[in-house]
Amino acid sequence: MRTIQGVSVSAGIAIGTVRVLAAVDYAVERRLIDDPQAEMDRFRAARDTAVAQLKQLRDNVAAEFGENKAELFDAHRLMLQDPDYAECVEGLIAQDKVNAEFAVKSAAEQFAAMFAAMDSSTMQARAADVKDVSRRVMNVLQGKRDSTAQDGSVQGDAVQNGIVQNGIAQNGESHIIFAEDLAPSDTAQLDRAKVLGLVTAKGSANSHTAILARTMGLPAITGIGDAFDPADDGHVAVIDGTSGAVFVDPDEATLTEYRRRKAEAEEHLSLLRKLKGKPTETKSGQRVHLYANISRPSDVAAVLANDAEGIGLFRSEFLYLEREDWPTEEFQFDAYGQVAQEMGDRPVIIRTLDIGADKQVDYFNLSHEDNPALGYRAIRICLTRPEIFKVQLRALLRASAYGNIAIMLPMITSVQEVRDAKRILEEAKSELRGERIDFNESIQIGVMIETPASVIMADELAAEVDFFSIGTNDLTQYTLACDRQNPSLERFADPHSPAVLRMIQMTIEAAHRHGIWCGICGELGADLSLTDTFLRLGIDELSVSPTSVLPLRNVIRNH
Repeated sequence: MRTIQGVSVSAGIAIGTVRVLAAVDYAVERRLIDDPQAEMDRFRAARDTAVAQLKQLRDNVAAEFGENKAELFDAHRLMLQDPDYAECVEGLIAQDKVNAEFAVKSAAEQFAAMFAAMDSSTMQARAADVKDVSRRVMNVLQGKRDSTAQDGSVQGDAVQNGIVQNGIAQNGESHIIFAEDLAPSDTAQLDRAKVLGLVTAKGSANSHTAILARTMGLPAITGIGDAFDPADDGHVAVIDGTSGAVFVDPDEATLTEYRRRKAEAEEHLSLLRKLKGKPTETKSGQRVHLYANISRPSDVAAVLANDAEGIGLFRSEFLYLEREDWPTEEFQFDAYGQVAQEMGDRPVIIRTLDIGADKQVDYFNLSHEDNPALGYRAIRICLTRPEIFKVQLRALLRASAYGNIAIMLPMITSVQEVRDAKRILEEAKSELRGERIDFNESIQIGVMIETPASVIMADELAAEVDFFSIGTNDLTQYTLACDRQNPSLERFADPHSPAVLRMIQMTIEAAHRHGIWCGICGELGADLSLTDTFLRLGIDELSVSPTSVLPLRNVIRNH
C-alpha cells in the first residue's frame, strides 16, 4: 500500500479503480503571418464562438446545480470579453505578426502570471481560469470540436480519455480520476455516474475546480505534487476527501475500515435524500433555524452536503492558529469572502478571534497565566489591541459585500465591551467608505452568551445587538466553576445541570423581550436528549457540526 497526503477540497470517500488522465499538450506552433487584420478577425470569430459555448455550459450547470454555481461561467465569458485581454491578443498579432493561436496562448500566459503574482489567493486561483478560457479559444482556432454540444453532451479533447458523458470506460465502470490538473469547464462536465472522485497534482481549495467538485458532491483531493504517478492507472485506490489521504493498492484492513465508513456515509445520505430541503419544523409548526459550525473555508462542503440552512459559527481563530505569522487583511478577506460566496444567500455568522485560554498562538506573545480560562482572551485581546481587531473587522466588512455575513463577539461580560467593539467597527466602516470599498452597511452584530455576567446583563445587551448565540461549552464551565480542560472535573462539569439550563432559559427570554433571536452554537445544541427542552424554551436557532444537522432535523420534525 502506498499512502499519499494531499489537501482536502471536497469531503467524502471513494473506493475504486484509478483512471489517470494524461496531461493535454497545448503546444501551439508560432507562425509568421502576412495579414494581421485577417488574423485578428479569426481571433474575434473564435472568441465569439467560445463565448457562445460558455453560455451553453453556463445554462447546463444552472439547470443541474443552480444559478449560484453557474456564475463562474458568466465570469469566464467576461474574461473573454475583457477589452484588456482582447487588446493583448490583438497587440501581439499586430506587433509580432504571429498567428492568432500563438497570440492567445501568449496572452493567457501573461495574464496567468499576473494573477499568480498577486497576494490574494482568490486572485491567484484565477490564473487557472484564464488558461481555461484561452484554451477554449485555441480549440476553436485549431478546428477542434465544440466541447459542449447543444444537447449538453460533451465531446472533444478538452475532456479526453472519456471522463465525461462520451463514455468514461468501454466496460462502463466508474473510476477515480487522477490528473495533473483539471480545468473548471472540464470538472463541470464530468459525468457523476462514471466518476467516483478526483485527485490532482496541482490546484488549491480556492480554485473554481475545487468549488465545483464540492457542488457536485465528488470527493476531491488536490496538491499531491510529485506523488502523482501515471503508473497508478488501473490500480485500486481509496481516497478520503475529509483528511486528504490517498491509499493506492490499499491493504485489507484499510479497505475494510473505509468500506465501513462509506456504508455509514451512505446511510447518512439516505437520511439527506429524505430530509433535504425540508423545513426544520415541529409537527405543531414551531420553526427552528438549523445551522452548522465550521473552522475553515474547506468545511463549507460539509455544510452544503448536509443541507444546513446557514453557518451559525465560523471559528475565525483557526485562520490565526494555522499560521506562523499574522494573517493579513487580504488573507482573511479571501477566506471570509470564499465562504460567503459558496453559501450564497444563507447566513454566515463569523465569530471574531477567540484566541487565549486553550488556544495559544506563539506570535501573539501572550504572557503566561496561572488561570488562562479566566484571563486575557477573545474580546479582551481585541479591545486592548485594536490594531489586530481592526484588520479582522475590515476583512469581515469587505467580505460582507459577497454574501450574508454577520459578526459575532465572543466572551462578552458587559455592555461597555459591546459598545467599544462597535466603535472600532464604525472606524473600520468609515475607513472603507473613504477608500470607496463596498460592504454591507447594515451588517448584523451579535454576541456570544457564555458567561454568567452576560446572562445577568442579557436585557441590556439585547438592546445593543441583533442576536444572541449561547456558547454552552464556556457557559457550563463558568457557571459551574469547572475548568473544561481538567479531566478530573468531568463528573462535576454537567452540562445538563439545572443551573446551566436556567441560564439558557433566562437568555432566551431576555432576547425575546427585546425582539431579537437567540440560538445555541455549543455542543449542547446537538444533544438530542435536550432537543425537547430547547424547543420548549423557544430556541430560535441551533448550530451544530455538519454531520449532526440531519439527525437533529429528523428529531425536530418528529416532535
